[in-house]
Amino acid sequence: MNTFEQKRVQTMTEEIAKNVFINEELFKAFCAVPREIFSPLKAHAYRLDALPLASNQWISSPLTVAKMTMALEFKGADSVLEIGCGSGYQAAILSKVIRRVFTIERIEKLAKSAANTFRTLGFSNINVRFDDGQNGWKNYAPYDRILFSAYATYIPEILFEQLSDDGILVAPLLENGRQYITKFTKKDGKTHKQTLEECLFVPILDGKN
Repeated sequence: MNTFEQKRVQTMTEEIAKNVFINEELFKAFCAVPREIFSPLKAHAYRLDALPLASNQWISSPLTVAKMTMALEFKGADSVLEIGCGSGYQAAILSKVIRRVFTIERIEKLAKSAANTFRTLGFSNINVRFDDGQNGWKNYAPYDRILFSAYATYIPEILFEQLSDDGILVAPLLENGRQYITKFTKKDGKTHKQTLEECLFVPILDGKN
């Protein structure tokens, strides 16, 4: 990043920290990822807003990315599986705080674009798969953390099976017509559910496109 970009990233991160609690590790992660590379709307890339992508998808607000990432309690986690890569911004942030990132995208054009962006930035610890994320990615399971970047009406059992014991899964869940960031903690094969706060995501969809 050049000095101008770095200043924009720093200012955005400071704005995030005024609105949402983020620890020092996540603050540094936001400062290290140029959001404009993941957004087609370069002029608005550092606003705290969700921004439109191709194929009726969105790049989440940095505030939402911060909340979802903090909910993962990422300290000490070695691997994370993301369902719904989109442009790759959330995965890029995760790559700065978790050693191995596995992200799945059902829209081929977005999956290829995200993979190219990661290569351009030199983010070598992110693995991208073009598939229906609701099936997970069995090859590298179990995962210490699993994150949904699209809202679901339920969590497929196969994903809880791919979550390690003592692992955490965070997802936007639709309940009674409203979406909530929901946290599941797995202990001795059983899951404990905790509803955190209201949110707004695009829906998770079946199949590949």
